[in-house]
Amino acid sequence: MDAIAKNLEDEYTLPIRDPVWKHIYLSPALMDIIAHEAFQNLNRIKQLGPTYLVYPGATHTRFSHSLGVFHIAYRMIRQLVKRKPSFTLSPEGVRAFLCAALLHDLGHYPFAHSLKDLEVKTHESLTADIILESGLSKKISRTLHTDPLLVAAIIDRELEYGGDGDVTFYRNLLSGVLDPDKLDYLNRDAYYCGIPYGQQDVDHILSDIHPVPQKGIAITGRGLTSVESILFAKYIMYKTVYWHKTVRIATSMIKKAVLMGLNDRIITADDLYGLNDQTFFTMADTTGFRPFRLLSDVLSRRLYKQVYISEISSGHSAYRRLENLTERLAAETRIAREIGKISGHPTGTEDIVIDIPEHITFEIDVPLLHNNGDGNITFRESGSVFSDTVVGTIAGTLRFVTVSVARREEILESIHKIDIAALLAG
Repeated sequence: MDAIAKNLEDEYTLPIRDPVWKHIYLSPALMDIIAHEAFQNLNRIKQLGPTYLVYPGATHTRFSHSLGVFHIAYRMIRQLVKRKPSFTLSPEGVRAFLCAALLHDLGHYPFAHSLKDLEVKTHESLTADIILESGLSKKISRTLHTDPLLVAAIIDRELEYGGDGDVTFYRNLLSGVLDPDKLDYLNRDAYYCGIPYGQQDVDHILSDIHPVPQKGIAITGRGLTSVESILFAKYIMYKTVYWHKTVRIATSMIKKAVLMGLNDRIITADDLYGLNDQTFFTMADTTGFRPFRLLSDVLSRRLYKQVYISEISSGHSAYRRLENLTERLAAETRIAREIGKISGHPTGTEDIVIDIPEHITFEIDVPLLHNNGDGNITFRESGSVFSDTVVGTIAGTLRFVTVSVARREEILESIHKIDIAALLAG
């Protein structure tokens, strides 16, 4: 462990200024990796997609977020090494983990999670592809002296890895309750949106983490409030930022346009891979496909008007069915036809957008070291107010089914004359 600690101290000395973390120190090898075209492309993808329509400062990029995740991961692994874990960490594994933290969003789509739920590859899978199929693989092998397959496998949990690296430990370190991704995006997003809700005491959190084989990290009772703070901050950020009404409308318009393009075979899933914000819209402009006007509408902030909202109840079978995009498209078509009958004007399926946010999780499975290590319990057994029931309730209160329509006079006059709930139910 002493050799790893010395390496972490000696190699990572090249500073990059960052408004959130002040200085982020990279190694020469990682500095070479961020110069790669695939990583530079992240500079052209906004971290929060259309959120800038509500919070004008939210124009920060996947590039700066990736640097921030690396920074937290670096501080995290240094702290864990100082704890002198009972299990073995290799220098190659540590370098792979830090590289994975830096590259974790390499394959991310433009406009945040607008394309989530579509039948396309996950951004983790795309990231693994880029690492293994581009010149990055050679850079990682030759300059970072670690296995690019291990880097890819830490990011993409579906990727099998048969090497000696403790891939499960690093996967749980990169993605978990107190992971570097969450610690950066909550702080960074709050900073750029100009709101206080997401700010986390990272110094306090990192001072209390302990290495645990396979699981990644554990905390003591002293760090219990850190988990509670993150859970509450995540809830508030979803409520006020990520799933703000206007952001949801813009996001659903983008998703609807792309879904219709895929269904009508105007574009394929392959056309969406490797795009940034600019090339995404350029691709759409070249097709002449009418529903793609929704994309230019979002760019110009000509957003649809929300005309219906209802809480999603687990007992409502119609809403559960509408989580299927094909069923959702059929319901949108039913509403469009009904409006057309009443107004006497043709109304397209693209004029109606039903939105149901994806399921989100509030992780509470971090191990808790009881009585300073005398025995392990889980966060669930800690007596925290954030029990499974409470967390489930919180997640449920964030999700609504909404219907938004194009702001044309005949649509707005007709929409109130139809039974939207009945049409949603089929």
